[in-house]
This record gives sequence, structure tokens and C-alpha cells, in this order.
Amino acid sequence: MFNLPLCLWNDDSGQDIAEYAVMLAVILVIVVGTIRLVGSNANNVFSSVASSVQ
Repeated sequence: MFNLPLCLWNDDSGQDIAEYAVMLAVILVIVVGTIRLVGSNANNVFSSVASSVQ
């Protein structure tokens, strides 16, 4: 009975899921930031090309 808390404390089986969740969150923040940055610049380029063609 006294070994149960010690076994639960040393159990690392659920740690991988938390690490994957943190890694996914970091990747999503980077992707969203890149899309927002590139998206606004691409919109400006397409607008200037469209106005010069007309």
C-alpha cells in the first residue's frame, strides 16, 4: 500500500503526451505567425501587381 504513491510518482508513461502537446503548440504558433506575416506581404505584392497591370 505504501509503494503505490512511489510507483505513481516514478511512472513516466503519460509524460510523452504532454511533451507532444507542447511541441505541437509551439509549431502551431510558429506556423500561424509565419502565415500572418507572409500573408499580409503577399497581399500587398498582388495588389501592386494588379494595379500596375490595369
